[in-house]
Amino acid sequence: MTTTNDWAFEHPAKITVCDAEGTITYMNRAAREAFAEEGGAELIGTSLLERHPEPSKSRLREMLDKGEGFRYVTERRGEKALVDQATIHRDGAFAGLVEIVIPFADDLPLRVRD
Repeated sequence: MTTTNDWAFEHPAKITVCDAEGTITYMNRAAREAFAEEGGAELIGTSLLERHPEPSKSRLREMLDKGEGFRYVTERRGEKALVDQATIHRDGAFAGLVEIVIPFADDLPLRVRD
């Protein structure tokens, strides 16, 4: 059976979804593999808040409380990534967050479109 998340499961970026309380509801293959040592797919149904140290935990709590997303670039172990933490809405109400982590190289082309 085909579902609407099939494309996301196979996407090379790490994709994780949580509900409005911070409970993980979805992880694609890349996210499951990245967090394999912490449980991988077994993390679905657990709290994101319990898995983040400060100050990340407080920032995540604030995002959930206010229904706000956040976007930034990070570097870890020499690898850079764009992190997009976007809000999800259902029937106009805040329903959670989707985090998409896209790695990129230093030579990523910049396309200026005027």
